[in-house]
Amino acid sequence: MIRTKLTIASAFTIFLCGCAATVPHELVNAREAYRQASIGPASNNALAELQIANQALAQAEQSFKDHPSAYQTLDLAYVAQRKSELATATSSIRNEKQSGNQAKSDYQTAQTQIVANTKEDLSQTRAALATSQQNVAVSSVALAASQRSGKLTAEQLVAEQAARAAADKRAADSAAALAKLGAVKDEPRGMVITLSGSVLFASNQAVLLPEARTRLDQVAAVLLTTKERNLTVEGHTDSQGTDEHNMDLSQRRADAVRDYIVKQGYEPDRIQAHGLGEGRPIADNKGPEGRANNRRVEIIIARDTHAANP
Repeated sequence: MIRTKLTIASAFTIFLCGCAATVPHELVNAREAYRQASIGPASNNALAELQIANQALAQAEQSFKDHPSAYQTLDLAYVAQRKSELATATSSIRNEKQSGNQAKSDYQTAQTQIVANTKEDLSQTRAALATSQQNVAVSSVALAASQRSGKLTAEQLVAEQAARAAADKRAADSAAALAKLGAVKDEPRGMVITLSGSVLFASNQAVLLPEARTRLDQVAAVLLTTKERNLTVEGHTDSQGTDEHNMDLSQRRADAVRDYIVKQGYEPDRIQAHGLGEGRPIADNKGPEGRANNRRVEIIIARDTHAANP
């Protein structure tokens, strides 16, 4: 009797395994796809899509229960799998979009802070400039009077030295402020501010981009603190295109930057613009990165030769 029961139980187990083995792989895939979707981010931000996938899987399960070998069961299982995969994909897209929006918000906040800091620095520089200009005016009057008499008093020498020191400080403050806005380096020809052409202009164009105007507003504000200096604006291109085209494009870009700075209040007689085409590369034109570095505009602030004289 016991042996008979074991035989019946074994037969029943084999029967169940045989039934389980007949589950089509399409339905197995649909079940796994839904399981992955339901334990992933879709359970938080793609509930509607996940509910549709659940309903599709339920239809496939019911069809398998009623008609295990019918083609309709396979089709419904395939649809259910795709619905679950769609829910997972939708969740991923929404997560990426949310991350992108957060990154954009963080960038805008950082840019706002940079502009605020720059304005504060410029305000301090202008205050120092106003004080130093008053000292220069006083010392200039005293110096002119002493030159007429043919000699300098000790007080006048001190005033002249103070004026020169103030001019040096203004130049140093300007350099520090400009360093926050772009690449700045000191060369024998003067202080050179390098602005990327891709920031200022669209490809093969000489019209300033909207964001370029914001950058040039900041640069011009600093330049105006030492507006007694002569400026040279140089336009440069990469080696793509003909020499004639690159020379013309670089000149038009240099003119655009010069004209914009003049509109901000700089004396036009103190600014020159030159287009140098591809003639002075600072990087290899063979690669895209090198060509991008060569497409640039440089603003050269001439040295104060008077301050260097004894």
